[in-house]
Amino acid sequence: MEGILWKWTNYWSGWQTRWFTLEDGILSYYMSRDEVGQGCKGSMKVSALEIIVSNIDSTRMDLVVPGDRRVMYLRAATSYDRQQWLVALGSSKACLTTTPLTTITSTGTTTSTPVILASGDSFRGKKVELKLYADLLMQQVHMVKEAAKNQDIQTMVEGTNLIAATCDTLVKNLEDYIELVSDDEKSHLKDSGIDSCLNNTNGHNNKRTKKTLSCNGIY
Repeated sequence: MEGILWKWTNYWSGWQTRWFTLEDGILSYYMSRDEVGQGCKGSMKVSALEIIVSNIDSTRMDLVVPGDRRVMYLRAATSYDRQQWLVALGSSKACLTTTPLTTITSTGTTTSTPVILASGDSFRGKKVELKLYADLLMQQVHMVKEAAKNQDIQTMVEGTNLIAATCDTLVKNLEDYIELVSDDEKSHLKDSGIDSCLNNTNGHNNKRTKKTLSCNGIY
């Protein structure tokens, strides 16, 4: 994933646009897109980051390295853009296998794009996505409640549309998680030999049933 984000530089220059790229678990930034081939100005390993989502500013997210003084304060152009970055960062941090990543566009529609990630814990990655969407949903509900209190009709309409799209995506991710659990249970049954034992038991019971019916003159 790549695109423009606003990065806090200092109190003199304030927020400045930078071109960010997320590739192979590394978040890098450049002064502009044209400088991508000339070396980045800075980078952070996503697996070492803590992602803090602002409850006040719907476009802001802070990236913190625990035990280090490095903090990267970022802002996206819109809350939709921030959501896409949050999910991409969260999925990269979780080290998922190749999986379709569902995001919400600025029009409120959902799209799926393949995300190439290292092999690892799919359950953990899906939980990260679910947690991100749950947090975003709570923020959107809070936004609508505040808009209703202030009788801001336009914000209420925008917020409810966003909530609907987020709910759809959250449900889709829940369905994916349930499917992962189901596949994992089947795999464990097969590996442990329980599945074959059940099949053998069923086969033995069928033979006994046939023998009984034959003795009764029915078979």
